[in-house]
Formats: sequence, C-alpha cells, structure tokens
Amino acid sequence: MTGGRKISFRRFGATQDGSIAVEFALIFPVALIFFMGLLAYGIYFGAAHSVQQLAADAARASVGGLDDAERASIARAHVSASGGAYPLLNLDRISVFAASLGADPSQFEVRVAFDSADLPIWVLSGLVPLPSKTIERAAVVKRGGY
Repeated sequence: MTGGRKISFRRFGATQDGSIAVEFALIFPVALIFFMGLLAYGIYFGAAHSVQQLAADAARASVGGLDDAERASIARAHVSASGGAYPLLNLDRISVFAASLGADPSQFEVRVAFDSADLPIWVLSGLVPLPSKTIERAAVVKRGGY
C-alpha cells in the first residue's frame, strides 16, 4: 500500500506558491548585471568628461604663451596644477601632448591621455563589455595676439 494519498496535478498547476521566488531567481542576475553596467559606465563617462575638461582648460590657459614651447609648458603646468581637482583622475597616469595643429598652424592643440587602469570598473570587464582603458581627449584653440 502506498498510503492512500494521491497528488492532484490540477491543484498543483492552479497554485502560485513559490512563483515569486522563481521570478526573482530568473530576473535578479540580469538586473544585477544591468545595474553594474550602469555603475561602470557612469564612472567611465565621469572620468572621460574630466579628461575633456582638463584638456579644454589647459588649451584655454595656453593661449597666453608667446610661442609653441611656452604654450606647451603652460598647458603641462595647468594639468599638473589642476589635475588633482578631479576625483576620478590620478595625476601619475595623465600624459599631455601640446603642439600646433598640423593642418592649421594658427591653431594650438592640447591632447590629454589618461590610463584608467586604476578605476574600479575593470573588475567587471568579464561581466560587462567596457571600452578602452586609455581615455584620450583633445582641445584646440586659436592662437591669440592677432
């Protein structure tokens, strides 16, 4: 004898006990990856915006130079002096290139590159597709004094 109790499959299909747990188990990993991606890209875009602002500020500061060497020196000094004001940037990982624009020598270009390998977002690189670790932005200004 089996004990006399039969399982009714109609009653089993009609009940919804535990369905929330199943939905949570299916949705949670996708939602977690989505929110981690939002966090990672938010930090990355914040760092990229900081690099762009640093390049633009250095280019504006370099307008006061009399020649290309002085302009480049002013741009580098500005990045060294104000780069620490950006919390996502590490001054040791910033490089500056400043020279006259090859296509138009009446314009001066300041290019700032930042190696973002220290940012915490790279822990998620296997989980979320992320852009390049080197963030490079440039700003061009017209030479003054004309």
